[in-house]
Amino acid sequence: MGKPRHKDTEWLGPGCTERSHPLQAHLFLWWTVLSCGLGSSAQGPGEWTPWGSWSRCSSSCGRGLAMRSRRCIRLPGEQPCWGDSHEYRLCSLPDCPLGAVPFRDLQCALYNGHPVSGIQKTYQWVPFYGAPNQCDLNCLAEGHTFYHSFGRVLDGTPCSPGAQGLCVAGRCLSVGCDGLLGSDTREDQCGRCGGANDSCLFVQRVFRDAGAFAGYWNVTLIPEGARHLRISHRSRNHLALMGGDGSYVLNGNWAISPPGTYMAAGTRVVYTRDAGLEETLQAPGPTTQDMLLQVLLQEPNPGIEFEFWLPQERYDPFLAQTQALGWSLRQPQPREVEPQPPVIPTAPAARPPRTSTPAPDSCPPCPDTRGRAHRLLHYCNSDFVFRAQVLGRLRQAQETRYEVRVLLIYKNRSPLRALEYVWAPGRCPCPPLALHREYLLAARRLVSPDGTKDQLLLPHSGYARPWSPAEDSRVHLTARRCPV
Repeated sequence: MGKPRHKDTEWLGPGCTERSHPLQAHLFLWWTVLSCGLGSSAQGPGEWTPWGSWSRCSSSCGRGLAMRSRRCIRLPGEQPCWGDSHEYRLCSLPDCPLGAVPFRDLQCALYNGHPVSGIQKTYQWVPFYGAPNQCDLNCLAEGHTFYHSFGRVLDGTPCSPGAQGLCVAGRCLSVGCDGLLGSDTREDQCGRCGGANDSCLFVQRVFRDAGAFAGYWNVTLIPEGARHLRISHRSRNHLALMGGDGSYVLNGNWAISPPGTYMAAGTRVVYTRDAGLEETLQAPGPTTQDMLLQVLLQEPNPGIEFEFWLPQERYDPFLAQTQALGWSLRQPQPREVEPQPPVIPTAPAARPPRTSTPAPDSCPPCPDTRGRAHRLLHYCNSDFVFRAQVLGRLRQAQETRYEVRVLLIYKNRSPLRALEYVWAPGRCPCPPLALHREYLLAARRLVSPDGTKDQLLLPHSGYARPWSPAEDSRVHLTARRCPV
């Protein structure tokens, strides 16, 4: 597929004389005059003509392919054009009626009753899928143990029953999310074709509430639009899923459902449970309505892990709903904000003892961290670069912890959660982050040797700029200048 053939190439004759071809006369007039006038030899590849129109679909129902082509026009001495002369895309038509004969079966049936390889005996042929090349027309003689290859299948034949790929020129080509056969373009976690996971947020939490009695306990709301849902735990408890209409999808009303695939909120939910007490729910999404995840407690809860990807515009409504229902999105700790100083009573005996901790405004000034070189250094050497809003701050003796909401991801070497803690060394970090402000942050991942601590670290005098459209443009420019 894609190699220019002789008939795909048009030549201009020797001596720089023009051919009176109506499609070329105007297109190459100035190019020919310049080449002849300067007496230079043509270099480099030729030029493609514009793509032609798409052909009709190869099938009348179900899945098939359409093709379009272009021609390479080159001068003597030029190399062949780079790229493909033919392009194929998937065309989806209404499903074939029940009882319709599959395309490959029809091709095998064309040889029914005809001699094969000079043998006068005839056979009835059906498809055979055990041969090495699945895009050859391999047909099995009914009632016998041998098959025969009749060459290639016709373009647009499925590679195998139920497969997504189609055969083109004897090769099985997968279909990209752009509909082109042989394309490597895939959907990102947000469901965008060819995207970079920058239009959605990764929600990942552990529900650790133990519950005071056996029964159903709310775990989390699974909002509309969630993708790549995964929930797991290991205990004698059971996960329960409730649809938007209030009816249970599985494990409801004190009845345990068998493992299998269930349809809920417009997606397939795969429910598994093994002998080791591990129970999982997985769904590709996107969900078309809200669902409620519960747990049927029979013993103390050791922790239920859940994660999904959610479009950025749906995160705030999701957060508001969970807060309205009285659930804490972050387990085990609720959001912490800067504590307010206590009101000092007038009675001397009730005066609280003074603390030796310095006041926040006693911090020394931070060094200047402006400039393109500083931005380039921290962007290229960081594990994460993202836009975030500061929700809370907790100052400690040796470090400061910021709670932030991730709004936009520019660079990440592993998934970022919708809500994260960012740690800065010292009680007077540089630069300081103000509450409720939005920043562009460059952080590193710090994992302790024993694996018990996994933090996002904002280095001292690191990259933390207040967000603005101009700073956003500078970040995109910086990303292209990092060494590979």
